[in-house]
Amino acid sequence: MTKAYTTQELIEILAAERQACLQGQRLNLAAQPSGNIAIDKYLKPEGLQKFTAYQDFKAAVHRYQIEHGVSGIVWRQMTVKGKTIAYPEVDAHLIAVPEDLEILKDYKTAIAEFWREVTAGMDIYLSINHGKGYRQITPADVERIVHRTQWATLWKSENINFLEIILQLGWGQPQEAAYKRGWPDSGSEYIHAVHPGNRPIC
Repeated sequence: MTKAYTTQELIEILAAERQACLQGQRLNLAAQPSGNIAIDKYLKPEGLQKFTAYQDFKAAVHRYQIEHGVSGIVWRQMTVKGKTIAYPEVDAHLIAVPEDLEILKDYKTAIAEFWREVTAGMDIYLSINHGKGYRQITPADVERIVHRTQWATLWKSENINFLEIILQLGWGQPQEAAYKRGWPDSGSEYIHAVHPGNRPIC
């Protein structure tokens, strides 16, 4: 019996395939314009063929993950204000298999608690209009979102003069949750914490 590829091997295979597609070594010659004149005039046929070739390959990898039960989870670590957390996150190019979703759910509380601790005293904003705007919210608002979502993940943007810590709270398939692609089955809210007087930049 052939050994299944590991999560890391699938990530490396996808990265290599993405480079091959970008360099024009892989094209999906059957890829057709969308039919929307306003959009199609900006799309070069070769660019569309490269993009489609990669998307087709990625979909095949996702089917492989499901058939062989290969996790899409990678482990991250974040340190903020001297506190550190290790947490699971689904790689941006893979999907979560059912067992992954259970792991993500198990870590939601710890991630939300870490975020609460390191953002104490900071201003909190909810991303609106697909990330084009922000609305200031309260810790109680965050708790309501935490309560109605299934999983969480973190990002931060930091330099000498600025700190932004983002808590993504989502449900469904993480790969489909960003930008409401899988709405309503998958989706997420982005909560941004910044020092008072600052505005989110991510």
